[in-house]
Amino acid sequence: MSGTSESPTFDVEKRAPTPSNEKYIPEPLINELGDHGAHILDASQLHGENVKTTADGRTILIPQPSSDPNDPLNWSYAKKHIMLFVISVVAFMPDFGSSIGIVTLLPQAMQWHKSQNTIQHNLVGNLFCLGAGGLFTVWLSAYFGRLPILVHFTSLALGTSAWCGAATSFESYMAARILNGFFSIVAQAGGLMYIQDVFFFHEHPRKINIWSGAIIVSPYLGPLIAAFIINKMAWPNAFWVNTGLTALCWLLVVGLVDETIYNRYIPQSEQIPPKSRLLRLIGVEQWKTRHNRQTFVQAIMRPIVAISKLPVLLSTIYYFLNFAWIIGVNATISIWLTSIYKFTPYNLGMFYFAPIVGSILGAVLGHWLHDMVGNFYLKRHNGHIEPEARLIIIWLASPIMAVSILVLGYALEHTWHYMVIAVFAAGQVTGIMIATVALNAYLLGAYPEGSGEVGAWIVVGRTLGGFMATYIEIDWVTKDGLVDAFGAQTGITAAAGLIILVLGLFGKKMRKAQGRMKFAM
Repeated sequence: MSGTSESPTFDVEKRAPTPSNEKYIPEPLINELGDHGAHILDASQLHGENVKTTADGRTILIPQPSSDPNDPLNWSYAKKHIMLFVISVVAFMPDFGSSIGIVTLLPQAMQWHKSQNTIQHNLVGNLFCLGAGGLFTVWLSAYFGRLPILVHFTSLALGTSAWCGAATSFESYMAARILNGFFSIVAQAGGLMYIQDVFFFHEHPRKINIWSGAIIVSPYLGPLIAAFIINKMAWPNAFWVNTGLTALCWLLVVGLVDETIYNRYIPQSEQIPPKSRLLRLIGVEQWKTRHNRQTFVQAIMRPIVAISKLPVLLSTIYYFLNFAWIIGVNATISIWLTSIYKFTPYNLGMFYFAPIVGSILGAVLGHWLHDMVGNFYLKRHNGHIEPEARLIIIWLASPIMAVSILVLGYALEHTWHYMVIAVFAAGQVTGIMIATVALNAYLLGAYPEGSGEVGAWIVVGRTLGGFMATYIEIDWVTKDGLVDAFGAQTGITAAAGLIILVLGLFGKKMRKAQGRMKFAM
């Protein structure tokens, strides 16, 4: 369909009109015969259609940007990537702050005369609220706007981090940790919203790789820094470092991030242009334009609609079953290394370089592997790509994770050299890094209209897995031994691969049968 000078055009879903002075390309033409997950990226496949492409003319831009300069898709390269950098830095903080408690529990147990297992319950509460806060983040952002929620939640994360450092009792410390988890998750849960708002479909894997890299490396940098701190100073100093970094994040958000929510289903003439940055930061401008988005009840229903889609539910379960043992190993490794290998805090700090190297390796490999797999699929399918193509690389990641967990169990049980533990701890992180990007890219490609919601549910899967593993890991290993416990976890990781098989074979049919997430915007 194309516009004329007399009347506006409408897409096949009867969405809002497109201004007659813009060439509108109906979604089914780009989204392959009405399948809203499958995309045509090769511009040569749309003969004679006036579509917007990349500068080289080869790749179709999805979604098609409007002519409005305020459309985030039209932002400059610098503005887009500054925003991605800030969101990635803020997304780094939740797990960084959470994992600091993995090491500080050693002196805290002595100070408050409690067992290490009891002190670790603060981590359980923190992880649970990371998931809960993620769901609140996306529905509040859908109604009030992305920027004010990011600002206000980061402000509260700053305050609760300072409370952690100032706490003088376990009860006060635990309350602060729980609240900090709820508010600090904002950019981690909402990261996919920003990527979908600002970047085109073909750019998503590499941008997700950057954002996910910050998330995956953070729970290892936290213990590393905390271990070096408690080796020479009191444990609260570790949380004052976290507070200082959170304050830096707050400054970056206030100084550099702008509102990215943009309703491209209404004509440019009805778009209200931004006027005051201060009013956008506190949410006044977004409040005045809320009628262009959805009602409060509609915003609340968005996460529920998202999890009702089988591909989202199955992806969340897969991540739950895999990330549980990432957190389980990370949350307890300090206990095993100090009790079995007699590591000092300094030794622990040095050990955490291993998983950091693993996460960096996963990010570097993913930078090329995800695009390599996508391009291979495109060539085999005449320029068409299905979201399920993003899952192919998980067949590399899952075996890496399973083998790593199994070897870790044997190495710890039989006191193999600690370098073996370091290598396979790094391998486990490399695997989850690759799988994380693939899973997020899959869901974002399948349900771009629910970018924030699918991202939040992945966070729920990750944090509930961590919540469960942190709660049971020590008692499980104490009862059954390291080999049996880690062997069972290996089996769970391997069995979770069946979910990827189901999604690869039947994911498209599931998506077509259930349809899209029907949101007001």
